[in-house]
Amino acid sequence: MAFNHKHLIDIREYSDTDLMTILETAKAFSQVNERAIKKVPTLKGKTIVNMFNEPSTRTRSSFELAEKRLSADSLNFGGSSTSTVKGESLIDTVMTLNSYKIDMVVIRDKHAGAPYIVTQHSPVSVIDAGDGKHGHPTQALLDLYSIWERKHTFEGLKVGIVGDISHSRVCGSLIPALKIMGAEVTIIAPGTLIPPAPEVLGVDHVSYSLDDALPELDVVYMLRIQRERLEGAPFPSLREYHELYGLTRKREHLMKPDAIVCHPGPINRGVEFDSYMADHPERSVILDQVYAGICVRMAALYLLLGGADNGLAS
Repeated sequence: MAFNHKHLIDIREYSDTDLMTILETAKAFSQVNERAIKKVPTLKGKTIVNMFNEPSTRTRSSFELAEKRLSADSLNFGGSSTSTVKGESLIDTVMTLNSYKIDMVVIRDKHAGAPYIVTQHSPVSVIDAGDGKHGHPTQALLDLYSIWERKHTFEGLKVGIVGDISHSRVCGSLIPALKIMGAEVTIIAPGTLIPPAPEVLGVDHVSYSLDDALPELDVVYMLRIQRERLEGAPFPSLREYHELYGLTRKREHLMKPDAIVCHPGPINRGVEFDSYMADHPERSVILDQVYAGICVRMAALYLLLGGADNGLAS
């Protein structure tokens, strides 16, 4: 299968056809993940470096699983295990990795633009696994996949993204991806958590009231309050935030009967959600998103590295 991209960094470089190719490939790889032996030789002989310079649970573990299930060789490091703690620059680290004759770098970093810097100093494919407040393209792709599995289309779909818009790298990739696929996007938050120029993100509407927006939404995408990135006090308390912007049992009656609920994780129960909505058996697709992460990342690795055959051979 021809796929005319070398890197996955800026989702805006991908067309609706490209994004659908990834989703359909992920759907095919879901078959592998349902097998008793969850492994194919598709990327046998390929070496992938997972450079996680910032803490991660879901993203890092799903990339590692995806690589193993495609039979790639993985080198995992980051944070205190790298020579950056000794003063080595990112560029020097990348030059060292190049000497190992690797095929791909998956990088997560607290500094926006780090994945792009890697592309300027290495000939290999690069996947952005989250950089600063800039972007998180594979998270956007697994979100698209989870929505597509439930809604079967994006055209005309009304998606509301609720919470810490200003500090969210998820928004930097998800909003453009939704717009590329034809969805209508509303951001919902207190004014202190909305960026100064929200139109730059490509949103269709801005709302300061969750109660006003909920009745129109097909997908309610809740964001975590990123306390580690907050400066000052953007709202009086987490309790007040929960009262005004938390998705709770008492708000469910405002939702469409078939509206679904997403969250990129980790969840802060009692802040974005109460447990009733977080664990709702019909509405919540949060655990589906976690599973989708493996399938989507398998698809991205396969397509970017030009894997053998159709990717599904045992």
